[in-house]
Amino acid sequence: MGTAATEFEEFVNVARPRLMRALAASRGLDRAEDGTAEALSFAWEHWDGVRAMANPVGYLYRVAVSRTRPRRTVVLPAPEAIGATEVEPGLVPALLALPNGQRAAVWLIYGCAWTYAEAAEAIGISVSAVGNQLRRGLDRLRKELEVETHA
Repeated sequence: MGTAATEFEEFVNVARPRLMRALAASRGLDRAEDGTAEALSFAWEHWDGVRAMANPVGYLYRVAVSRTRPRRTVVLPAPEAIGATEVEPGLVPALLALPNGQRAAVWLIYGCAWTYAEAAEAIGISVSAVGNQLRRGLDRLRKELEVETHA
């Protein structure tokens, strides 16, 4: 295998799970697979440009979002399907009730462990706007789940 192919294969091993997890919140698990495949296909076709990017996974998230149609009703994956254990039963319905921007910020920062900068680039908003969306989303989740502290 050539160097570019090997480098791309290593990139896919890191990028694929991150894309799948990030897309699952907005597209559902089945569409997340489709979106990830679309994004990685795009990445291979444009590998020279993609590998030079500061945040290629964030860019590919945007590619996947633009190439997949959202469901009318967002379906989050079951917590155990993404390796989350001991999740508050009311969390998934509470996340689904959040506006799209707040849900995306909460999911990418806490569910996918993305940085504010990565989430901002992926969503297409500023880092401070991610912070605002995250704060509002967490406030709504705390209220919905009747949590009074920042535990």
